[in-house]
This record gives sequence, structure tokens and C-alpha cells, in this order.
Amino acid sequence: MFSDKVKAVVRNIPKGETMTYLEVAKKTGNPKAARAVARVMSANYDTDIPCHRVVRADGSLGGYNRGGVTQKAKILTEEGALV
Repeated sequence: MFSDKVKAVVRNIPKGETMTYLEVAKKTGNPKAARAVARVMSANYDTDIPCHRVVRADGSLGGYNRGGVTQKAKILTEEGALV
């Protein structure tokens, strides 16, 4: 299933690093599925999958279903990622 592939890729993003929705899509073998990756992440409530580490291609944070962009920025900063 596509969503399982997305979650597997995102689960392996190291702490302090980010990937874009497009990069995740490419890693799943579906380079045109960046929006689908975003949909999968918006529906993810599994805390083992660090969806906060997935950002937009323009460098902006995008959404975060567990507290909004402010919470996403806070978590990424605490992990040492450049925000």
C-alpha cells in the first residue's frame, strides 16, 4: 500500500533532519505523488512516524495535525533541524 511505503520512508528520517513531500514521494517510487504524501501525513496520528520532519519543497513547514505549524517548528528546533 502507498501509505505504508510513505510511513516507512518517514519513519527513517533521522532526528534533526527533514525531507520534502517530493523527496518522500520519490523514495516510495512515485515521484509525482507529493500531494498524496501530504494527505497520508495529514491523516497520520501514529507517534512512531515523525511526520513533523516532512516539509514543503519551498522550505516552508506545511501543516501539522498535532498542534499546527508552531508546534511543528518547536519540535524541529528541539531536534536540531534548521527551521
